[in-house]
Amino acid sequence: MTSWKWILFAAVAMVLAALAGLCAHFRPDRAIHLATGSVAHMICSKAFVSGLDPQTVFAETMERPGFRRLRHVMTFAIDRSARTVEASTLGLFGGRASFHDGLGCVEQHGTREPYLLKSDIETLRAARTPALLPEIAGPATVEPDDPALKAALDHAFEEPAAPPFRRTKAVVVVHDGKVIAERYAPGIGVDTPLSGFSLTKSVINALIGVLTQQGLVTPSMPAPIPEWRAADDPRREIEVEHLMRMTSGLDLDETNSGFDRSSRMFLEDDTSAYAVDAKLIAPIGARFHYSSATTQILARIVSDAVGRPEQTLAFAWRELFNPLGMRNVTLEFDGAGTLHGANYMLASARDWAKFGLLYLNDGVIGGKRILHEDWVDFCAAATLSSDYAAGFYTNRSDHPDARGRIHLGMPADSFFASGLLGQRIVIMPSQRLVVVRLGDSVDPTGDIRGVARLVKEVIAAVHPGESSSLLKPSSSAKADDPVFQRH
Repeated sequence: MTSWKWILFAAVAMVLAALAGLCAHFRPDRAIHLATGSVAHMICSKAFVSGLDPQTVFAETMERPGFRRLRHVMTFAIDRSARTVEASTLGLFGGRASFHDGLGCVEQHGTREPYLLKSDIETLRAARTPALLPEIAGPATVEPDDPALKAALDHAFEEPAAPPFRRTKAVVVVHDGKVIAERYAPGIGVDTPLSGFSLTKSVINALIGVLTQQGLVTPSMPAPIPEWRAADDPRREIEVEHLMRMTSGLDLDETNSGFDRSSRMFLEDDTSAYAVDAKLIAPIGARFHYSSATTQILARIVSDAVGRPEQTLAFAWRELFNPLGMRNVTLEFDGAGTLHGANYMLASARDWAKFGLLYLNDGVIGGKRILHEDWVDFCAAATLSSDYAAGFYTNRSDHPDARGRIHLGMPADSFFASGLLGQRIVIMPSQRLVVVRLGDSVDPTGDIRGVARLVKEVIAAVHPGESSSLLKPSSSAKADDPVFQRH
């Protein structure tokens, strides 16, 4: 063989070896499995819990970034009698989710059957004592009389002429504890449970707050994870607050690429076991990086503090949902029976608003303190130099994202729960307002402009002439600030 052929052969061999190494490291098959499992879970939850049309759910899901490239090769099948959904890509890399009454959907990985909770959800929902929170509205949709509020709802449901579409599903506006305006997309009503995606993280924050009020957990304590307790394990220095603020330094950074460790957690039956196995890659408390897997560790801390999965579910209903009068809630669990803390909780838009009222009222409902004193301000305070707080995003920050939102019309003291595709619970203490927006926006920002416009117009309607005093506009807040590139 001539020398140039040897050189070509060697070059090709090197390229093939490099590609093989990349495939071994990134495992594209796992990324596709993650996509099919996510699609199966999404259709299962939205079809069997929310009662939405599975074909519509599939079509809207496949418009999301990361799924778009697979939309021509991915298919799904729903079995209503077995209450299962299966998705695959070219018939391969199958994902499967099954529905269980009152408990939503659970993904099945391999042949192992998932842990099935034995709980009577209706008994949990039928509280022995009345809700502490006064009812925020009657059974009918609250149509606003104020033309300004009506216009705000009109704008919230407007669609652009071309993609990306906003697909607003529900808006609820609560002022001084009462719904003053709300609207729902066709097929959705006041009792329809809707996926909150990462709004679930804020609920985990509340459960940690309840445990803190009860003296079982504190943010400053070392995270009670037995796997980290060895004397030579540096993770023993991670505190609960580090997990709440996503500054643990663990190798759980989330990029939503399908290749990051945080996303791959959802390929596991026992998501929490996967998350706590991560090693440190940064100094504890020195760096913020968004991470669903970090919140999943908090979910395990909640579960470990109160007992078995059934006891965890009962705890959430007894200590949080029933006192708030949240009746249309579905908590989902992983295959090992651990509460999903990063994602997957469903609730009606009114129920999400009631959750927001807990934080608007400084953790006190009906004269009873649910969350520890100073918990709300603690959780709304910015983490390091970011605009993330602890389970919420916050405008109480000098970060460009926060300045940008203030420039758009959101109050400087506001903070909000945030979920994928534009799920928001905006809490505005200075205005005694909670605004909930739920939908399926594939806009890269999660339609932050639309949410900010909604908030600004609601404030103008409720407090005419006062909204400008709520803002601290910055000359550096421009249309190309990162606020328009995230959430």
